[in-house]
Amino acid sequence: MSDDLLLRLKEKLDEHHSFPCPYTFKFIVPLAKFAEMVELLKGFKFTTRESRTGKYISFTAELHMESSERVISIYRAAASIEGLIAL
Repeated sequence: MSDDLLLRLKEKLDEHHSFPCPYTFKFIVPLAKFAEMVELLKGFKFTTRESRTGKYISFTAELHMESSERVISIYRAAASIEGLIAL
C-alpha cells in the first residue's frame, strides 16, 4: 500500500470511527504465506477460509484498535507479505 493510500485511509478512519473501537481486517494470501499471516495476527482471534482451488486462504480478524495509527500499522506490516490482498 502506498503512503498516499494509507494517508487517505487514515483520514477516512478518523472521520468514520470513534477510537478506541473494534475494527475488522480482511486479508487474502497465497496458501504458501499462511504462516506469515498467522505470525502477523499472533495473539488475536481470527478465522480462516481456504479457497475452492486451495491456492489461497482468507483471514478475518476483528481487533480492538486504540487509534487509526494502530490500524495503519497493521496494514503496513501486512503489506510486507508477498501476494497479500487487503480487503
